[in-house]
Amino acid sequence: MDLYEELRNHGAQGKQIKVGVVGAGQMGEGLIAQMGLMNGMRGRAVADVVPGRARQALEAAGVAKNEIVETEDVAEASQVVADGKCVATMDSAVLSEIADLDIVVEATGVPEIGAVVAWQAILARKHVLQMNVETDATVGYVLRKMARAAGVVYTLTAGDEPGATMELVDFARTLGFDIVCAGKGKNNPLDRAANPDTVAERAKKQMMNPKMLASFVDGTKTMVEMTSLGNAIGFVPDVRGMHGPDVTPKTIAEVFVPKSKGGVLDSARTVDYGVGIAPGVFVVFTTEHPKLMRDLSYVKLGPGPYWALYRPYHLTSLETPISIAHAVLRGETTIATDSPPVCETVAVAKRDLKAGEKIDSLGGFMVYGMIERSDVAQKEGLLPLGLAPGTTLVQDVRQGEPVTYKDIEVDEQSTILQLRRLQDKMLK
Repeated sequence: MDLYEELRNHGAQGKQIKVGVVGAGQMGEGLIAQMGLMNGMRGRAVADVVPGRARQALEAAGVAKNEIVETEDVAEASQVVADGKCVATMDSAVLSEIADLDIVVEATGVPEIGAVVAWQAILARKHVLQMNVETDATVGYVLRKMARAAGVVYTLTAGDEPGATMELVDFARTLGFDIVCAGKGKNNPLDRAANPDTVAERAKKQMMNPKMLASFVDGTKTMVEMTSLGNAIGFVPDVRGMHGPDVTPKTIAEVFVPKSKGGVLDSARTVDYGVGIAPGVFVVFTTEHPKLMRDLSYVKLGPGPYWALYRPYHLTSLETPISIAHAVLRGETTIATDSPPVCETVAVAKRDLKAGEKIDSLGGFMVYGMIERSDVAQKEGLLPLGLAPGTTLVQDVRQGEPVTYKDIEVDEQSTILQLRRLQDKMLK
């Protein structure tokens, strides 16, 4: 049975996948609206720290005002959902305690919140869909292990680049092709110094949070996305920060190949990104079988010996319901890190940093992310980007230099820090 029929039958039987969403910003709001059009699935509880935003997202999805109850009380929230109505709250912890919710979606983009929400949901034996790739790139491995032990699914989402690329990876690997490189396009020209002030005007025009846009422009989002993809499939960056060449859909299979074949790569099985092919994702593969080589040329995929699979779009949160349905109805994962991580996104100084300063949020004024091999990051003591916000510098770091554990004093109350320490112990 296809997923459409499965969801339609689910709804016809009077059932619904009841979804909780943490974060009603651009991504969360789009997800809630999309579920409102579907069979067998609804957003039943929404949490956001901005007063009124959770209610606004539900109303925008077509939920009647008298069907929404604003509360921070767990017992009341549970009763509201049991009665078939919707909860709007400012306390994300409420969602994991609502008995009838099937899955919690984390969509804030804040690493610490992503860790807290996932941890609470897993302890409550609820499935977790992590749209917060910043959290996953830092502690996705331990969260996945915890979820398996609890008998629930922890997964990233369809529609974001890691999930969209994973579809192509799975396709090529299943057919037995040898994948050389997997990756995505980057929307904006790279500007490592981008901050909320420099992108403010563009953000206003695009109705975006300036910090979110700055994290796209400074490369951070691309780095964490490819870290999660690399960890899920065991691929590493060819160089720190990847290559990021200019490329077109027609030249993908010429560029993301070994240097000996005219490309940019020193090694195979890498993750990378290209400027000029956004919002698409790609996989480059090869085969030495003469019959398959002839057939690939016959179906107009190119002359070889390298070929590209290219998907020219990803629909971000609008595709997330697909992953929700797979997780809840089938117990299936879109993408997650099951093997020891091979990639790390590390924090790099966006400007000269001074001892005594507290590092601000991602997409802010102080640090950006750079992907690196995890063994190199560990050897050099580099600070994972997801641990950086809220830490205090104990010594100066020059612009363009990576921040190390020795450069900062951590916040011992941080949940993501404790999860990362547990993950590191597990990997040892």
